Amino acid sequence: MRLDLRPILHVPGASLPFDFSLDLSGLDFYGERPFTQPVRVSGSVRNMADALLLEGKAETTLSLVCDRCLRPFRQEMDLPVETLLAEALEDEENDEIVLLTDGQVDLDEVFTTAAVLAMDAKHVCSEDCKGLCPTCGADLNQGPCGCRPEGDPRFAALAQLLDKENE
Repeated sequence: MRLDLRPILHVPGASLPFDFSLDLSGLDFYGERPFTQPVRVSGSVRNMADALLLEGKAETTLSLVCDRCLRPFRQEMDLPVETLLAEALEDEENDEIVLLTDGQVDLDEVFTTAAVLAMDAKHVCSEDCKGLCPTCGADLNQGPCGCRPEGDPRFAALAQLLDKENE
């Protein structure tokens, strides 16, 4: 969605609200598509003495797969977004300012970028998720699997000494 800011560009104190749905279902994160529902975007752009400030939020429910136990789960995303907008940059160092094109800002691009940057690299269904047994693959959240725990390979020489002693 392109938001035309020309009506408030040179009017200090003026603001322009926005509210729309953003479809991010095509975004691929490591083979997963977590945005199965539309992202609800709302906020406003305010002219604060010729400095344009975009304040908004993006809300949706993500469909994820736990990286520890591989179970699907849902997680709420409530992402605040705040950025400065400008028609031109005075210095090339400030890459956090979003440039306007013909007095317009592409809100789809701003909020898509914010959503991508806010995504975690790993997702867990709960902080105390125990994951899967590395030997048999059983879900350890449902109880112990019955596999004999493997010893630390760094102590293998000591284990051999104990085995010889027991013989």
